This record gives sequence, structure tokens and C-alpha cells, in this order.
Amino acid sequence: MPRPFQITYDANDPERLAGFWAEALGYDLQPPPEGFDSWKAFADSVGMAEEDRGKYAALIDPTGTGPRVLFQQVPEAKSAKNRVHLDVAVSERAATVENQRVAIEAEVARLVAIGATRLDDNEEHGVTWTVMQDPEGNEFCLS
Repeated sequence: MPRPFQITYDANDPERLAGFWAEALGYDLQPPPEGFDSWKAFADSVGMAEEDRGKYAALIDPTGTGPRVLFQQVPEAKSAKNRVHLDVAVSERAATVENQRVAIEAEVARLVAIGATRLDDNEEHGVTWTVMQDPEGNEFCLS
């Protein structure tokens, strides 16, 4: 039986990184728990200290099919290449390499405008992809 899972990112600024990935993935910022009109109201209800607020941000798939994505604040900066990364599909694999590249280029431009960095372009076995970094340097691919 499959188990539900979430993807968790360590972050220096969870809210900023969540905002970037919400735009990149078409996800929504997770709303506060039922019965609360804001995360502040929820934090107040559980007695969360002011210094602990803003240490987490989460995204949910508006269709309910994809995994939740959590961003948790950590004190250290990213220091090495990711061992796991997201491959974000923005083109049809069955399309020609030229058509894949057109779709990828449009998404590269959109994501660079909101804080991503382009690292490298690749093509192999009829598939093309671009390696990118999010605003905190986490690698991901657009294919």
C-alpha cells in the first residue's frame, strides 16, 4: 500500500522559498487549520513563541493529488549539491527536442523573473532539460 509523503526543504527564509515554489509548481500556500482565520491565530492558540513563528511554510496541490511541500528554517546555508531534486515537467516528452526546448525556454524565463538561476542545458536520447536553482540555491530541472 503506498504511503503519503511530503517533500521537505531546509531553508533560510521559508516564506520566500514557499512563495517561489508555489509559483513554480502551481501549488497553493497551505491555509491555516480549520477553525482559524490565520496562522497567527493558530499560533496564538497553541502558545507558539514569537521567535518560532515564520520558521515553517507549506504548500499543497490544489487538486489534492501531489505531495505537500514543507519549508523549514535552518541556521546553516546550503553547502553542497542536492542529492535529491525535483524534475518539473513543462513540456511533452513525446514532442520533438525543438518543441521541448520552446516550452522549457518559456518556463526558464518565467522562473528567472521570480528568482531562479539557470545553470545548464542538456539533451540526451531525444529529451532536453535545463538545470536551475531556486532562490536559495537548491537545484531542480525543467524538462
